[in-house]
Amino acid sequence: MKEKIQDSTHARQRTSQQNRALHLFCQILAQNLNNAGLDVRTLLKPGINIPWTMESVKLLIWHPIQKAMYGTNSTAFLRKQEQIDSIHSVIMRELGDKHGVEYLPFPSDYEDISPLKNKKYD
Repeated sequence: MKEKIQDSTHARQRTSQQNRALHLFCQILAQNLNNAGLDVRTLLKPGINIPWTMESVKLLIWHPIQKAMYGTNSTAFLRKQEQIDSIHSVIMRELGDKHGVEYLPFPSDYEDISPLKNKKYD
């Protein structure tokens, strides 16, 4: 049986904490985009008023940028220090430049920010 060899892009799977932080970032960004009146229609799909969700942020914002930068749609093997941080930076730069969205830092330690999950973001 052949062993699957991973390239350097997929060297090590992110931790469950990093996965939760990624999903929390998508949730917080979705809330901020909705609060700013920047629904999916405004950013991507004219004609249909669709509020953002964590899943839609990941699918419609995160994945296309990740695919363009690293050639993959899977977040499972992204490296935190390099790849996740780079994707986050591009997202925040583009949303800030094109839509005036205020910078949201990437959650660095899920344990420290877990109380923020229920906080309403403006």
